[in-house]
Amino acid sequence: MVVEMIPLFGPIPGGAELVVILLIAVLLFGANKIPELARSTGEAMGEFKKGREEVETELREMQDSGTQTQTETETNPTVETEAEAQ
Repeated sequence: MVVEMIPLFGPIPGGAELVVILLIAVLLFGANKIPELARSTGEAMGEFKKGREEVETELREMQDSGTQTQTETETNPTVETEAEAQ
C-alpha cells in the first residue's frame, strides 16, 4: 500500500478528514461566507497563474534573444574598427 505524502503535512487527507475540515470551515466562517471565500480564492489563483505565465514568457523571450545573439556572434566575423586597427 502506497501512501502519498505532502511534505511537512503528512499523508493526503481522505474523505472523512475533508468532511471534518469542511464542517470546521462552516463553523468558523458561516455558510454565507463560504461561496465568497471560494470565489476570492479562485480569483487569486487565476491572478497567480496569469503572473506566472507572464514571467515564464519573459524568461523564454530572454532566453531566445540570448541564444539568437550568441548564434549571430558565432556566425558573423568580428569587424575591427579603425581605432582597434591602429
